[in-house]
Amino acid sequence: MAKCFLTYEQQIDKLINEKGLLIADREYAENVLKRTSYYSLISGYKDLFKNPTTKAYRDGTRLEDIVALYDFDRMLRELFLSYILRVENHIKSLLSYAFCEKYGESQNAYLNKQNYNYSGRRNKADIDKLVDHVLAKYVTHNTDYHYINHARTVHGNVPFWILKNALTFGNISVMYSVLPQDIQFKISSEFQGINESQLKQVLRYLVRFRNVCAHGERLFSYRNVESIPDFPIHNKLQIPKNGNQYIYGKHDLFAVMITLRYLLPREDFRELKRRLTRLIDNHSKKQQGITQTELLIKMGFPENWNKITRYKL
Repeated sequence: MAKCFLTYEQQIDKLINEKGLLIADREYAENVLKRTSYYSLISGYKDLFKNPTTKAYRDGTRLEDIVALYDFDRMLRELFLSYILRVENHIKSLLSYAFCEKYGESQNAYLNKQNYNYSGRRNKADIDKLVDHVLAKYVTHNTDYHYINHARTVHGNVPFWILKNALTFGNISVMYSVLPQDIQFKISSEFQGINESQLKQVLRYLVRFRNVCAHGERLFSYRNVESIPDFPIHNKLQIPKNGNQYIYGKHDLFAVMITLRYLLPREDFRELKRRLTRLIDNHSKKQQGITQTELLIKMGFPENWNKITRYKL
């Protein structure tokens, strides 16, 4: 059945009378709904507050509790995006250097499909799409990037080290996955404890979470259909298993945390951990409706997650 349009007043009445949500200040509630929308706030962040046997909220749940979780998730996105961007820039720099070291500075190098690994049907399709529909457009058409237009029109050549900043993380992830193995190895060897095949998998994983952060989707409880590989850190943290599958750190936000443990410099990761710990603790002080343990489970974090820096990679 299609949902009917409701005014802000009707939305507030529904939350109070049908859902049992405590709203002490209707003006505050209307301003919140104007700023966030009913769907984004209520539909997006209600699950942790719901009574499992009814459609109503747990007794004592306040609108402020849901808003606090919404704000926590917003700050969580901002935090993780800032560190994923550091990884993105690092990978772009390494890939550009390794590719140009082997093939030179001519744009013809990255437009030449023979300079990629053509083995496998998926690789061929990815290479064709990458070269024909992504890379080629920057050297044949005007773009929004003045430095690319300048290189193309004045010098007749756009080296990859100029082009790389215009490419998305998704583009870079695909390009890495279809590069010859020697270039993949040169890039992955810059990171301790991760090989070229694992790097290909975790880059693809990070791209999805980067987009969740950048597009304002719900992050704290997001689950990716893909997973990261099993790493020694899973075992060292003694993460429980369901059969052969680790319960945490495979499809969830904690898997991003594990990935960043391998891809960020040590001090950057420790800084991320400190900021994340402070964010979770501050949220727990504001939040009355859910416990920190419930929040961590929803995030896919084991209770001992903060021991992640104790173990060598």
